[in-house]
Amino acid sequence: MAEIVLRKTNERIKGEENVKSFLEDQGVLYEHLDTNKLPENLQEKFILSDSEKEKILDVFDAEIRSLAQRHGYQRWDIVALSDATPNLDELLKKFQQVHVHTEDEVRIITAGKGIFTVKGSKDTGYFDIELVPGDVISVPVNTPHFFTLMENRRVVAVRLFIDAAGWVAHPYEDPDF
Repeated sequence: MAEIVLRKTNERIKGEENVKSFLEDQGVLYEHLDTNKLPENLQEKFILSDSEKEKILDVFDAEIRSLAQRHGYQRWDIVALSDATPNLDELLKKFQQVHVHTEDEVRIITAGKGIFTVKGSKDTGYFDIELVPGDVISVPVNTPHFFTLMENRRVVAVRLFIDAAGWVAHPYEDPDF
């Protein structure tokens, strides 16, 4: 299950209901899926063939389509990042800059770990959402945020879009960060 770290206080929020409630108050969608149905050979695999990516999408097809129907997403794909990813450090530098999008940024973590850092309400400030397999997150349109990997530097995630052009990152200069 996801955990949250408030950057102002280092307070850690744990437990699915606590995390879900906190994120709901911040306008961020959070759900958790059962990843046990993913074949064991894909649960810790971070270099994926096209057919393995399709298998992951097939396994979670009902959940993906449910999200798409509820929120208007039209397309989805798989992203896999690990130390085997060419130019990973350069790619992460791009991800680690605060930015916004013209549509929600949605991820379903199927393997590995990642952190979304999101700007919350004025009182809350920035907080980290530490994501693990099964976590579903949707950072709302125009919400300042960025994504990075955790210490294992590996993640596989389903990305959902209304339009791939909406996922273009627009830099967000923020003196609060």
